[in-house]
Amino acid sequence: MMGDAHHHHGNLRVTNKHLPPGDDPGIDRKVEFLKRPAAYDEPVGQLRAVETHMSWVFLTDEHAYKLKKPVRYPYLDFSTLEARRRDCEEELRLNLRMAPDVYLGSVRLTRPRAGELALGGAGPVVDWLVKMRRLPEEGMLDRLIRKHAVPPGKLHELAALLARFYRAAPPVTWPPGELVHRLRRDTAENARELLRPRYGLAGDTVRTVHAAQTAFLARAAALLERRVAEGRVVEGHGDLRPEHVSLADGPAIIDCLEFDRELRLLDAFDELAYLALECERLGEPGVGGTILETYAQLSGDHPDPRLIDFYKSHRACLRAKLAVWHIDDAAEGDRAKWLAAGETYLGLAEKYAGRLD
Repeated sequence: MMGDAHHHHGNLRVTNKHLPPGDDPGIDRKVEFLKRPAAYDEPVGQLRAVETHMSWVFLTDEHAYKLKKPVRYPYLDFSTLEARRRDCEEELRLNLRMAPDVYLGSVRLTRPRAGELALGGAGPVVDWLVKMRRLPEEGMLDRLIRKHAVPPGKLHELAALLARFYRAAPPVTWPPGELVHRLRRDTAENARELLRPRYGLAGDTVRTVHAAQTAFLARAAALLERRVAEGRVVEGHGDLRPEHVSLADGPAIIDCLEFDRELRLLDAFDELAYLALECERLGEPGVGGTILETYAQLSGDHPDPRLIDFYKSHRACLRAKLAVWHIDDAAEGDRAKWLAAGETYLGLAEKYAGRLD
């Protein structure tokens, strides 16, 4: 175990003089440097570099170091050093809520002399990395589900962590109608994308699901209003999936969606329904059911079961959309995989939409 995170993240406040943009060595040089075991001030038997959509993650024996790519998308902009520094800070702040002993602080990537790079060090800062304690991969919930090896006692601890988290999260004060407005807008956007002919999904199914969701939102407006009034809509995690849940020691939940606060504002049961949906997709519907029931008991929050069915259907449409979007830029061989994922999610969306009447 690494030390308490609160001792470490003081070093976020360090403001070294930042380089003029022309002096940035560029992402390729940074990645090349960080792939060298000698770059780290710890014994490194094996170093693994993992590239994601928005980051590079460097895994040493005990730690993970995450470097943001200087990317710009419609929904985020990491193109400047200052933006990446702010995002690292935000990632630490948010993840200390449910994984305080995993997130250890930020580390400066510096350039002590022209042509050289160093982690820490006194030279001008060329980038920032988030440093984490590595969690054992076999303790992640998605791995445990695939092996049908989820320890039931751990699910109670997980539900208790979630109940504490949502209880402490500040409620969102939206004007009347705002939650319904957002859900209506998002369900329409999901349907619009899923109906694009190039994705080849069953249009009738998409239309049936969307009609059921829309009808539910019209009927359940007062129920949704009450969720906001009761403080059940909070700033949550934003991406609560089994691969972000560790049951290794005490439970920990990592990888909050840090780059857009709007996407973290949601009904706690929307997020929990998403987690349950993903458990089901991976082959263990009972795990999600246990988490939902235990959470309800611990939190005293017992919403209408149809609300949970709606959230599952809605989340399944969102995941279907994200899956088929990959088809646009996937290599030829991966297209079938993403289409199959889209179809699986659409099937789940249809199943739960069918329960809304």
